[in-house]
Amino acid sequence: MATNNNTQRQNNNSPTGNTRGNLDIQTFLNQDEQKDLLRILTAGSVDDGKSTLIGRLMFDSKMLYEDQLASLERDSKRVGHAGEEIDYALLLDGLKAEREQGITIDVAYRYFSTNKRKFIIADCPGHEQYTRNMVTGASTANLAIILIDATKGVITQTRRHTYLVSLLGIKHVVLAVNKMDLVDYRQEVFNDICADYKAFVSQLNIPDVEFIPLSALKGENVVEGTGKMPWYHGKSMLEFLETVHVASDRNFEDFRFPVQYVNRPDRDFRGFAAKVSSGIVRKGDEIMVLPSRKKSIVKQIVSYDGELQEAFPPQSVTITLNDEIDISRGEMIVHPDNLPHIERHFEAMLVWMDENPMNPATQFYIKHNTNTTKARVDHIKYKVDINTLQKSAINHFELNEIGRVVLTTVKPIFFDPYTKNKGTGSFVLIDPVTHNTCAVGMIIDKLESGELTNKISLDEYRNRIDQGECLIDTKERQKRYGQKGATLWITGLHGSGKNELAYHLEKQLFDMGATVVLLDGSTVRSGLSRELDFSPADHVEHLRRVAHIARMLNDQGIIVICSFISPHKNNRVQVAEIIGTERFKLIFMDADLEFCKQNKPELYQLAEEGKLDNLPGVDVLFDKPEKAELTLKPNNLKQNLEAIIDLLYKEKIYPI
Repeated sequence: MATNNNTQRQNNNSPTGNTRGNLDIQTFLNQDEQKDLLRILTAGSVDDGKSTLIGRLMFDSKMLYEDQLASLERDSKRVGHAGEEIDYALLLDGLKAEREQGITIDVAYRYFSTNKRKFIIADCPGHEQYTRNMVTGASTANLAIILIDATKGVITQTRRHTYLVSLLGIKHVVLAVNKMDLVDYRQEVFNDICADYKAFVSQLNIPDVEFIPLSALKGENVVEGTGKMPWYHGKSMLEFLETVHVASDRNFEDFRFPVQYVNRPDRDFRGFAAKVSSGIVRKGDEIMVLPSRKKSIVKQIVSYDGELQEAFPPQSVTITLNDEIDISRGEMIVHPDNLPHIERHFEAMLVWMDENPMNPATQFYIKHNTNTTKARVDHIKYKVDINTLQKSAINHFELNEIGRVVLTTVKPIFFDPYTKNKGTGSFVLIDPVTHNTCAVGMIIDKLESGELTNKISLDEYRNRIDQGECLIDTKERQKRYGQKGATLWITGLHGSGKNELAYHLEKQLFDMGATVVLLDGSTVRSGLSRELDFSPADHVEHLRRVAHIARMLNDQGIIVICSFISPHKNNRVQVAEIIGTERFKLIFMDADLEFCKQNKPELYQLAEEGKLDNLPGVDVLFDKPEKAELTLKPNNLKQNLEAIIDLLYKEKIYPI
């Protein structure tokens, strides 16, 4: 950056400086655009010098402006942790808490370039509590620099970070043995650390590991080679970063094109836009669309720079086809002789990123490429202690925990194992209530039918069906809904306010997340009990039908609110026996007749004039409940709702 400004000033001093300067700048920009980009992750324990190393790289490669240097020198004196030296870590640790504590809390990204390559560096925190931050920073990295303090050697955090790097599929690792100046640059210290690390990393799938001794604070072996360690004959850190080969890490074999949107600027053009996730597509290739499996030929490959003959990752292009095929967002274009897995069941490694613990009964949204559907965690096989690599059985995940799980999606997704294809092997889980990203996952492989959890033989299924037994266990429903099936039976005279209470209760429970159904007299009589009148016999039949519906809904794990007068004690006892006395919760809206008449004067006027028969409280006796779970008074809607919610909590109906 600074070099470019000097070049421009020199050129402007000559008679043709402006023209020549513009040409030089344009040439530089064109060359810069063609440079390869390397994404780097740095990780290490607290005080290992990650931020210092990156700051030193930027400083020694002359990638800082004068005002940045002045600010760095000023901040080093005020809040630095490097004594009389410049604290290069302050270039990255910008948060107030980071500067006060001298640690990295959040991921800090920095960009710089040299004549050979462009770099994006993610400086990740070393604390275990920020594991999710490191996972975020590592998700797009090509290479990881893991720092070790030469005075401490390979420690727990080193193993943890290496495991995470392996889990996230980073194939190139540089073990930077920092602070060699504190051990007098001794070769035996470096060799011992390398031997310890090799013994650990051999258990993991990391094909390329490089070892570099350096002193970030002193600048030894960071940008230039060093005379302090004549026994080291390898490259400096920057030399290695400029030359390491990562282009072959991409998957150019399996063509995967997850459609992001349909590009239709006018009636004559219809293309499908997306980023090429992997593989190569050429004009004239035969393709297949998933899930429809319809085939066509690639007619055009269009990009910002014009029409292309071929496209490869990570290019973003628009593809047009010879045939009119209905394709929409979330579908995938592939080569017909090279298909991904098309499955609903698969195993994955999951990293829990939510502050709230995992509820195994939750049905999450899964975001996989451009496809979104619902998914559930069928089984947690184990949790990995990322400090020791020990595996243990758990029933849910807490923040930053990692483990192997079995997932099932509502509709099939198109995926490859993460080790083979990062683009189609990764996903995120989204909480259906908060819409927070609660987990990220790396797919291991599909699940064979014989490995499906809770597998029941077909003969057992048939036997249970023949006996009229549900194939879903009651506890499974309770786990899914987070509630128990129960019936809240609200009784009281016409005009007592029971219907108003019932409808408000339904809305409040729904807003709380409960699964609830409301049944009231007028609704049921308009359909299920349409042929029945208001005679005593038909009234009993009407309540019997309602009780059976409530029982069936309770069997499905649903809370049912029933608003019915049910004036006779014997009728209510019969209803409770049908539903189940343990599920039946009687709520009495205790309003006197005068209050009810004022609330529904027209109804009671008809009864007094002899135009309406069998009206409870007038010509039919109403038996006041003696043992109701709750007896409520009208005109106290808020208090009444609170009393019912408290009852549900007390009885462990919702939430359980």
